[in-house]
Amino acid sequence: MNSNTEKLRKKYMEYPPEGMTSEDIRCMSEVDLLDLDYFLNEDDPFDGDFGEEGFYIF
Repeated sequence: MNSNTEKLRKKYMEYPPEGMTSEDIRCMSEVDLLDLDYFLNEDDPFDGDFGEEGFYIF
């Protein structure tokens, strides 16, 4: 297993996301763990950048 994946697994086992337990994280495959990390850290398209590109309603 990749050392970066092991770091992620340890991180999420110590502080599991809401609705999950450390046992859930321990049993996850490497791909599922990476998907979880991506989902929890993806950028929100509505994070306050609305209107910066010149689209305005007056």
